[in-house]
Amino acid sequence: MALVNLLVVLAIVQFIAFALFVASARGRYGVAAPAISGHEIFERYHRVQMNTLELLIGLIPGVWIASTYCNLYFVAAMVATYLVGRSLYFRAYIRDPKSRSLGFAASFLPIVALLLAGAGGAIWSMLQNGI
Repeated sequence: MALVNLLVVLAIVQFIAFALFVASARGRYGVAAPAISGHEIFERYHRVQMNTLELLIGLIPGVWIASTYCNLYFVAAMVATYLVGRSLYFRAYIRDPKSRSLGFAASFLPIVALLLAGAGGAIWSMLQNGI
């Protein structure tokens, strides 16, 4: 479980790093807070951060639930894949938003897998224990 916990911490650190990139882009492209538009490149950084936040909402409960019922190495592999996917997404989206598909898939599909595995484990447990 320690490996899974460490990977979740890394996912949160990654999100914080993306937030710092947004702050840096604000200064570089002259977009004063609280504005979230004004320069196309800044807006790309901001979208990466917001999309990552949206996915964390599924990742963290997915990890928690799947960890209850599934092999922890599977859960860790899904979180590691998510982290790599987010890094790919970040680089691709900043460069050209149209090229983000691989990074998005590599970070979205592990969340789906975790949620399905967790739901399957919960259903199996309910059936085994007479609900």
